[in-house]
Amino acid sequence: MNSNIDFLKVAGILSFLTAALHIAIIFGGPEWYRFFGAGQDAAIQAEQGSIRLILSTLFLAAIFATWGLYAWSGSGILPRFPFLRTCLILITVVYLARGIVGFIIPFVTNHPRITQLSIGFMMWSSFICLCFGLVHLKGILDRWSSL
Repeated sequence: MNSNIDFLKVAGILSFLTAALHIAIIFGGPEWYRFFGAGQDAAIQAEQGSIRLILSTLFLAAIFATWGLYAWSGSGILPRFPFLRTCLILITVVYLARGIVGFIIPFVTNHPRITQLSIGFMMWSSFICLCFGLVHLKGILDRWSSL
């Protein structure tokens, strides 16, 4: 692999793209909620113009944007943020855990929130989260001494 790649810069881009996608989903409406796997309940709420759904989607976008900012702080693009190393580790753990658990949970639970999502969505989204987590992990390992 090219050692010139700054994996925390890439990690930041991935988180920012995820934040932007969540905002786009709000504007895309019910069909976008369905397409991106939010489930039928979310699509129905979007059809009804649910402010709660919009706020929760914006909240998720804000979380992903914050994660992008932390990754860029770790890469040196932005000034050093408080608790940088701890936050980057926690972000990485969340991505990796979501990735790993998402491959398992559809097969071990019948919780309505999980069963309304397709297996395909769970597998793809888990793969994406796992990849994002690995990019973060590589970035942290590469810059450990400066975090």
